[in-house]
Amino acid sequence: MKDKSMHASKESGDTPKPSPKNPPPSVFEREAKRLVEEAEVERMLLRVMGALAIRMHSPEFADLHRGLKRLGESEFPDIDLMSIRECRKRLPGFFQARGYTYDKALMAIYGSKRHIYYGTEIPVVDVFFDQLAMCHVIDLRGRIRIDFPTVSLADLLLGKMQIVKLNLKDIKDTVVLLRAHDVGGSDDETINCRYIAELLSQDWGFYHTVTTNLKRIRDDFLSTLEVLDQEDIADVRGKVNEILEAIEREDKSLKWRMRAKIGTRKKWYQEVEEVIR
Repeated sequence: MKDKSMHASKESGDTPKPSPKNPPPSVFEREAKRLVEEAEVERMLLRVMGALAIRMHSPEFADLHRGLKRLGESEFPDIDLMSIRECRKRLPGFFQARGYTYDKALMAIYGSKRHIYYGTEIPVVDVFFDQLAMCHVIDLRGRIRIDFPTVSLADLLLGKMQIVKLNLKDIKDTVVLLRAHDVGGSDDETINCRYIAELLSQDWGFYHTVTTNLKRIRDDFLSTLEVLDQEDIADVRGKVNEILEAIEREDKSLKWRMRAKIGTRKKWYQEVEEVIR
């Protein structure tokens, strides 16, 4: 590996069949890899994101990942994928040919930015286009080809650290990602802190969220995760420090400095629109 809500009925000409509540992680991994590889054959781009991508990119730490989960907690409720806008028109046919269905109402409303597909084995496949626009925007148009079958390690980290209301599951996923990979100045099996620092030097709000979350993991959570031993804690803490130091060293843009003067007196992130799937 180079890993306001809206209700609508699910009508697509085909009624989605019920899916198992908790398919094993191997089923999600196998299907995500299949989708990415078969899209590649058809000259379309798909890359895996989120917790599943972290698992796929960190197989040697799968036991740690599993150990950090709460009893009864589903490891992977869905498959999250990133694509590009040029693939939007062809993806519905691609997924339907593989047994997936979709909701026409949701597609009409959100289809320019996001597709949601329903499977018989995998409950949901969520496909985003060009960028992950949540609390902050991560533009992946120029980076989606960096890795395979997942988005890059740095973008996986940013995808977790852009969440303002970070939950324990996201913290655990981030700990595994950091434990499994080195930090450096490239994307080759490395968390590219140079890219992260350059990106955050242009956007104070994004910088504030990411650095706040990294410090919370380092200072408030590492010592509370009983599965971690002292080596794990020291390793993750050191990598967090390395990323924070790279971020602070980077020269900040004028826009960043002007926004920093306002600070948290003004909202620095966007609310996430929840789509009921």
